[in-house]
Amino acid sequence: MRLIIREDYDEVSNYVANYIKERVNQFAPTAERPFVLGLPTGSSPIGTYNKLVDFCKSGELSFEHVITFNMDEYVGLPKNHPQSYHTFMWSNLFAHLNIKPENVHILDGNAPDLDEECKEFEAKIARVGGIELFLGGIGPDGHIAFNEPGSSLTSRTRVKTLAYETIIANARFFDGDIGKVPKLALTVGVATVMDAREVVVTITGAHKAIALAKCIEEGVNHMWTVSAIQMHPKGLIVCDEDSTLELHVKTVKYFKSIEHVHQALIGTENLSLQGGVKQIRPTVFNQRPMNHPYE
Repeated sequence: MRLIIREDYDEVSNYVANYIKERVNQFAPTAERPFVLGLPTGSSPIGTYNKLVDFCKSGELSFEHVITFNMDEYVGLPKNHPQSYHTFMWSNLFAHLNIKPENVHILDGNAPDLDEECKEFEAKIARVGGIELFLGGIGPDGHIAFNEPGSSLTSRTRVKTLAYETIIANARFFDGDIGKVPKLALTVGVATVMDAREVVVTITGAHKAIALAKCIEEGVNHMWTVSAIQMHPKGLIVCDEDSTLELHVKTVKYFKSIEHVHQALIGTENLSLQGGVKQIRPTVFNQRPMNHPYE
């Protein structure tokens, strides 16, 4: 697992948007071989989505051959409700991209059979060959998608009862009235996310510092479902300085030093996008000792 630390929310958003752009462009998707992207909602990805829109408008990125699957949707909200995740995604991202509507997949919280809707969602993912990259955010209690504390780490797309903490956190989108917040949602499971060939999670803000510390410095735990990323072969967390407040100083220095070593000894030109080393700089063993990253 990699941890990339940036100064603030804007830098995190820029890093992740550039990362997705490069992943899609290197993949070179076609109609026969589309890039399949998993996407979240909430406040975490808005900056990233704004940057992706800019890339599309400037011609640096195309969603023509990208298929998307969203993480979750409230149960009982009409699709056109201002706070439905259908509305969120089309307002903040899809309406501004050259993506084909038939390539957008969002769970239907008003389906006549919710269990069948969830099973079909999993089947759709399988039919397109699985998800190439799943982007996610977390709540203050470390939940990814709506996989609340205590969720099975082998869970699949299903109906989920929202934790009281999540309902309180989401009340800001419903005029501050927790009574208006839906109590049920459809959500991809932890295993659905972790089955993706790559998982990228953004974590920002001091209010998520404990969750980040639990994810990075403690073991895999179903009470902090984002911790499952520890078991993923290509897991990446991009966070800001505020969210590292509960990490040990040596942990922060360790992950920052890795990035420093890569830049100083290997060079970005010799690194793959996912952190693999193609080669080291040929002059590296003739260089004087490098400066400590904190000098």
